[in-house]
Amino acid sequence: MHGALRSAALAFVVSASAVAAASAQSYPNRVIKLVLPFPAGGPTDGAARLIADRLSAELGQNIVIENRPGGAGGTVGAKSVATAEPDGYTLLFTPPGALVTAPLIYKNIGYDPAKDFAPVAAIFSSPQVLVVNPKVPAKSMRELVDYAKANPGKLSYASPGFATQPHLLGEMLKLQTGTDILHVPFRGSAPALTDLLAGQVQIFFDTTTFLLPHAEGGELRPLAVADGVRSPQLPDVPTTAEAGYPKLRGTYWTGVAAPAGTPPDVIGKLNRAVNAVLTSKDMQETLTRLSAKGKPGTPADFGAFLDEERRRWAEVIQAAGIKAE
Repeated sequence: MHGALRSAALAFVVSASAVAAASAQSYPNRVIKLVLPFPAGGPTDGAARLIADRLSAELGQNIVIENRPGGAGGTVGAKSVATAEPDGYTLLFTPPGALVTAPLIYKNIGYDPAKDFAPVAAIFSSPQVLVVNPKVPAKSMRELVDYAKANPGKLSYASPGFATQPHLLGEMLKLQTGTDILHVPFRGSAPALTDLLAGQVQIFFDTTTFLLPHAEGGELRPLAVADGVRSPQLPDVPTTAEAGYPKLRGTYWTGVAAPAGTPPDVIGKLNRAVNAVLTSKDMQETLTRLSAKGKPGTPADFGAFLDEERRRWAEVIQAAGIKAE
């Protein structure tokens, strides 16, 4: 009897493994949905479409973008992926908000970022840039700080949403400079930029790619790059460290995650496809033009990176006393 049970169990395991292997070999055999937890038009949207186009060619299957904005830091879109079928056909493309910063602040977002997602791959990273509306009489970070101190509560900074990385950078700016600046959250970078250009808000952190056209056109004034090195696209703009604020640093990054329970073979196939795209000469040249760096690696590498990001930003959130609104 026991021998028969062991044989049956072994047969089941072998059968299940064969089914999983066959599933991975046939994957993908239909359209893949890539969910973006932010509106169309922002830096995340542009990055996702850039990657999706090349990843589609690599996998030999169409990838459609679904913009699902809402919630704190993109939590609405993230929840839709966390609760999706774990079959590799619904994926999350996200910057730090949904998987790192928002869950550190909001407790009832409907998912656990560490338990409900399987890391697939990091995509790229790019430093944030501090810009101001030209009507602000400041041409350096020091002048901005002096002006803010002389006019407490009169300046405001925009963010693409409460608990996003630009929000936390804005709070770091206030902490390290002792200034009183109002936070104005938006539903994405695009609407934040619209009000920044109109002068409704005065300060903004976002990527070089997103802000460069407006900086070059004189519509915005870049004051500092929140990184340890200058941007090739803005060689005359000092880093925050050069400006005297070495701790004011933040990297905008993107990555892909799948619902927890997605077969490891499918995760592996997606990861290899992403890495192939990132290491191609064409993509490397494109990322260089965008002041970004590809981050090829394993799913485990991305998971470890997420854990480190959560630890780092948790310290900032605690120091700034940021709480759910």
